Amino acid sequence: MENGSRNVLKPMDSEQLREYGHRMVDFIADYYKTIESFPVLSQVQPGYLHNLLPDSAPDHPETVEQVLDDVKTKILPGVTHWQSPNFFAYYPSNSSVAGFLGEMLSAGLGIVGFSWVTSPAATELEMIVLDWLAKLLNLPEQFLSKGNGGGVIQGSASEAVLVVMIAARDKVLRSVGKNSLGKLVVYSSEQTHSALQKACQIAGIHPENCRVLKADSSTNYAMRPELLQEAVSRDLEAGLIPFFLCGNVGTTSSTAVDPLGALGKIAKSNDMWFHVDAAYAGSACICPEYRQYIDGVETTDSFNMNAHKWFLTNFDCSLLWVKDQYALTEALSTNPEFLKNKASQADLVVDYKDWQIPLGRRFRSLKLWMVLRLYGAETLKNYIRNHIKLAKDLEQLVSQDPNFEVITPRIFALVCFRMVPTDDNDEKKCNRRNLELLEAVNSSGKLFISHTALSGKIVLRCAIGAPLTEEKHVKETWKVIQEKASYLLPK
Repeated sequence: MENGSRNVLKPMDSEQLREYGHRMVDFIADYYKTIESFPVLSQVQPGYLHNLLPDSAPDHPETVEQVLDDVKTKILPGVTHWQSPNFFAYYPSNSSVAGFLGEMLSAGLGIVGFSWVTSPAATELEMIVLDWLAKLLNLPEQFLSKGNGGGVIQGSASEAVLVVMIAARDKVLRSVGKNSLGKLVVYSSEQTHSALQKACQIAGIHPENCRVLKADSSTNYAMRPELLQEAVSRDLEAGLIPFFLCGNVGTTSSTAVDPLGALGKIAKSNDMWFHVDAAYAGSACICPEYRQYIDGVETTDSFNMNAHKWFLTNFDCSLLWVKDQYALTEALSTNPEFLKNKASQADLVVDYKDWQIPLGRRFRSLKLWMVLRLYGAETLKNYIRNHIKLAKDLEQLVSQDPNFEVITPRIFALVCFRMVPTDDNDEKKCNRRNLELLEAVNSSGKLFISHTALSGKIVLRCAIGAPLTEEKHVKETWKVIQEKASYLLPK
């Protein structure tokens, strides 16, 4: 018995947590201090880690020091440093002291808040902070929790569009009959995120009923209402049922902004659910001067932004507001005997399990609450304004270099540009050269940018939004891009 007792695990010992927690915080703080010394984009080859770690788990405990040593020597070389001030790829995924502390507190409390009774504070804090943010965004009152609407934290914008599509699907099928699934039609611009396509696949929407409308440089890649109206009219004539429209505020490729008011009118007159994906650019709309980009949001049924992109809230924290919470709960609620309780049965509370795909959920509102309280709205607005100013500066630098061109006018903090075609105006050659430039820049380890294609042109994307990025990083980035480009220009 004595020997056996030595192996009894105390997985949450408060003094051990204090000791190990100090070490872990020190490790992470040191990481941030030295983050610029790492290549931004990991340079390892596929399968590298299999050669460094054992084939099976250890039989006996190892020390924290051993584990942290392995993190330094084996894990960090395979990490792409999203929090580096020289990370400009995709869109940012912000971390902050406040977000980190909220994440730590959530992990420490270790609750699973699927219904109100499982932790009343988790449900109620989520309702409160989403109301706070709705007010900062000046969203219509129907999106607040005091009426039939409200907000909920999802894991990602992909989950957000999926749950509202399922809600919209079930709502329309209740009136036209379940056998009409094959007639339901979804509309979006070709610039809409691929998450919509995945949502259609999961929701059982027939691929031939997904209308992807062309967008081009004449509207800066925003959806054209007249194209939507034509497509809807054709489908109605063919006996199909238009039921879901996805609009964008800040597309992934180029931050295009769809005209929400005009699209909303078409959606309303055809009884379609109108969802807006503002995953990236929604954060900027807390600034009064950028609020105009969500004008028309009053015509929508649901609105989504990712606090984990550009709002200093560690991943994952995707905010979804709906005007009709009952559309969600009708489609997604389950009520097994083992989850029944007085508060839920009496319909006195919100049970967020019925607003999402999984049952379990973390206490994610803590980190958003921490961010809002430790920074305050004015500081957050200025944080976003600073990134937009840096992007303006970069756009200016690009436009002053005759070897480059800005492809779409910058709206927020993304600059889309490319090396211009040379004398022969060969677009294929130009595309190849820009991909070569991308490879040269990223393999330098000094920075990380990504690319897209617009109207057949390969375009380089520089998204400014990492918490540590300053003017000097943007200037140095442009120098590196110019230097790498000089080797690719015809001599």
